[in-house]
Amino acid sequence: MDELVPVPDPLPDPLPDPALAARGAAPRVRASWRRSQGYGVPPDEVVPVFTGSPDTGSLLYECAHRVLTDLQATIANEPVSLMVADPAGFVLARLGDDASIRRALDRVHLAPGFSYSERHAGTNGLGLSLADRTPTLVRAGDHWCTELRGYTCAAAPVLEPATGELAGSINLTTWSDSSSDLLLGLAQTAASATSALMAVRTGGHGGGRPLLRPAPRGEVYRVVGGSLALDDGDPCVSAAWRSAVDAAGAAVAGGRAAVVVGEPGAGKATLAALARRRLPGRQRLLHARAPEAGDVAPWLDLWTPALRDADTCVIVSGLHTLPAWATGELAQVLAAVRRPGRPQPFVLTAPDYAALPDPLARLADAVVEVPPLRTRPDDVLPLAGWTARHERHRSVSFTPRAARALAGYGWPGNVAQLRRVVREAVSRADVVDVHHLAPEVLDGGGRPLSRLERLERDEIVRCLTEPGTTMTRVAEELGIGRATLYRKIAQYKIAVPPRSG
Repeated sequence: MDELVPVPDPLPDPLPDPALAARGAAPRVRASWRRSQGYGVPPDEVVPVFTGSPDTGSLLYECAHRVLTDLQATIANEPVSLMVADPAGFVLARLGDDASIRRALDRVHLAPGFSYSERHAGTNGLGLSLADRTPTLVRAGDHWCTELRGYTCAAAPVLEPATGELAGSINLTTWSDSSSDLLLGLAQTAASATSALMAVRTGGHGGGRPLLRPAPRGEVYRVVGGSLALDDGDPCVSAAWRSAVDAAGAAVAGGRAAVVVGEPGAGKATLAALARRRLPGRQRLLHARAPEAGDVAPWLDLWTPALRDADTCVIVSGLHTLPAWATGELAQVLAAVRRPGRPQPFVLTAPDYAALPDPLARLADAVVEVPPLRTRPDDVLPLAGWTARHERHRSVSFTPRAARALAGYGWPGNVAQLRRVVREAVSRADVVDVHHLAPEVLDGGGRPLSRLERLERDEIVRCLTEPGTTMTRVAEELGIGRATLYRKIAQYKIAVPPRSG
């Protein structure tokens, strides 16, 4: 949480409320005031934005409601209202026994079904925690709207356990004259507990997908070949991939600021690097990947000066995870280094164009979509061979059964998942057969599995892929009947390629 240190107002246009203009407040709060003004949020009243009945069947709602119910029991006599909101700022649930604060919050529409995003309600704890993706305490006079200055709000973001993406926010609101020293700590504890419970409910790994680990702390940028060495060329051969590279190359060569979008792990940075390397002359490519929230300021300071180097291009990823203040600052930096009529010194990547923060989206001249790996099966085996060769520093072969298994899988984790599976396989064998592959490759099911189910599936796959095995031997090794084995194979949709053909 920022210290409330008075700072000079950096922008010349006056705030509509003289009480705010004269106040010293944390930089994050003042930046939020400016955004509230830019959104056109009325400073004197909360204009309700109602979306209807909230989604009470979501995992976020179920887990947060349980956590907040337990927390409420420990502070039953305190005038505190406990809330959970989704990533867009819509309140899903509100708990609290104090009738007076409940009635007061109804009057300002801080209730289930209403939006309290910064865009709709101006500076407030819930909205600012979502905008900056960090724990936030907004005291009485820090609120944009005068109707909210009777309250103090503490909020903390809830993160998806598998991806680290923003899932929502936990908000605790009390009267402005009540003691609020512990409020932010309680909000952070509740948010962490909600995320942990979500992980447990999804089997510990977020809905059946591999855990996506964040960038290591301290990583600022790295020199890249887009994951591809220059002298290797591009192993991908599908028409969809080549078309996307051509489109990105044309945008870069034409001096347009390009945004490459696509699913996680699909190869957005790779495509951006390949497109940039089509330009003549020697170039230096950097990949700046957004860090954890607390490291954003030094991250910006350390790599943005490289944008002024004539032979450098920075591929910037993870922009959708940045706090609002950072996106505004970065947009100003990128706008200042634009080169009219020449290739731009940056390429941005995002899961989709809508995920790109508004200040950065306004810089985009061209958007190129990377097709997911499941739509370009022709690239699977070339990529597998390329990954194996780079892992072992020599050619590694795949048996026909292993090749069919790789080519027939849907790859929900895209190229990143393929590379992980291949690296694990070639670490155990010079000739990769189907039993060297991760069990997930042979699982054709779409539903998330619990931890015990994954263990059972993996053991069945291990036995089924043993060289020379039979269904009878597999059933005996597992200690189950053949009928049960067939039922389990159908249950997990396990597809083991035949030995012949």
